Amino acid sequence: MAAAAELSLLEKSLGLNKGNKYSAQGERQIPVLQTNNGPSLTGLTTIAAHLVKQANKEYLLGSTAEEKAIVQQWLEYRVTQVDGHSSKNDIHTLLKDLNSYLEDKVYLTGYNFTLADILLYYGLHRFIVDLTVQEKEKYLNVSRWFCHIQHYPGIRQHLSSVVFIKNRLYTNSH
Repeated sequence: MAAAAELSLLEKSLGLNKGNKYSAQGERQIPVLQTNNGPSLTGLTTIAAHLVKQANKEYLLGSTAEEKAIVQQWLEYRVTQVDGHSSKNDIHTLLKDLNSYLEDKVYLTGYNFTLADILLYYGLHRFIVDLTVQEKEKYLNVSRWFCHIQHYPGIRQHLSSVVFIKNRLYTNSH
C-alpha cells in the first residue's frame, strides 16, 4: 500500500475529515503533505505524528519519555526495515524478530496502543495477508498482535480482514 493511502486511512481512523492532499517525491515515493499555513511536511512518520497532534490524540505518540522513545524507535523501524523489503527471506527474518519482541507484550510499547502499532500494522498487512496458516502459527505472537490491531475500532477500514485460527493445527511450528 502506498504511503499516501496509509496516511488517508490514518486520517480517517483519527476522526479527521480534512481530505488532505498527499503527493510523493523521489524514487522511493516519500509522501509529502502541503499544509495550509506553513511548509510542506515530508515523510510517513513526520506526517503521521502531525495528524495525531491535529486530532488531539497525543497519547498515541506515547505518554512517558520512555514510551515516546519506543514509539519513535518503532516508527523508524517501520520506515527502515519494513518499507522497501519484499523478499520472502527479509520478511520472515523481520517476522521472526518481531515475534520474539512481542512475546511478553500486548502492543509494541507494552500495554498501550500507539501510532507505532497502527503504522506497523499498515506496513505489514500486505505480507501477513499472504501467510499460510502454518506460517501464522510459526509467528504466533505477531499473529496475536496483528489480529488484535485489526480489530481495534477504526483501524482496518477497507483493508481485507486476515483470518487467524484460534486452535493450533500444527504442533511443531516453532
